[in-house]
Amino acid sequence: MIPKLHYISQGETPKAHIENIQKACQSGAELVQLRLKNASEKKILKAAQEAREITAHYQTRLIINDHYKIAKEVKADGVHLGKSDTCPTIARKAMYSWQIVGGTANTLEDCENLIAKKVDYIGLGPFRFTITKDNLSPVLGIEGYQSIIESLKKETPIIAIGGLTTDDIPGLLKTGIHGIAVSGEITKNFNTINAFKQLLKSSGDLEEQVWKPKTP
Repeated sequence: MIPKLHYISQGETPKAHIENIQKACQSGAELVQLRLKNASEKKILKAAQEAREITAHYQTRLIINDHYKIAKEVKADGVHLGKSDTCPTIARKAMYSWQIVGGTANTLEDCENLIAKKVDYIGLGPFRFTITKDNLSPVLGIEGYQSIIESLKKETPIIAIGGLTTDDIPGLLKTGIHGIAVSGEITKNFNTINAFKQLLKSSGDLEEQVWKPKTP
């Protein structure tokens, strides 16, 4: 089962990323993604090893952004691949069978391609403009998610991403997303992890009440 809340690490240095991952784990994060850009593979490997120690201690899942070989080496829970990264099929063959592979999408066609390659989840976005990511794809908004998810009619979990705040969650959940990935809003205040989790949990509870078959 893919967790519903993903924290994507932020920081000016590898050390800052690790410190923020530690804070996220202490605050109850169920899954963190180490997203170190513009760093050497050696530095990313070192950070991944440190992140794995922290997440193992807190029993938090760890995803490595882009680098599937590093994800395998540190025995992370999986890898997240951007649109211009390695093909998910190649990464899957190289990794352990228990590791998960996620992919980035911005359009219906992107999603269909990733589903054909049997990814475990899709990070679909951006929801709105965000300074966290360079070369941002076109913003989707609520209508974009609704349109894509209605067209897909697939069970592959869709994770919304891109400048999300707690105020966005109730409306987004109505589109049929599985969960959310958050970076800046959590890094500003790690206490928001609980707020996000409560919003996601209340949605799950409601869904169960609506769909649970009545016993005679």
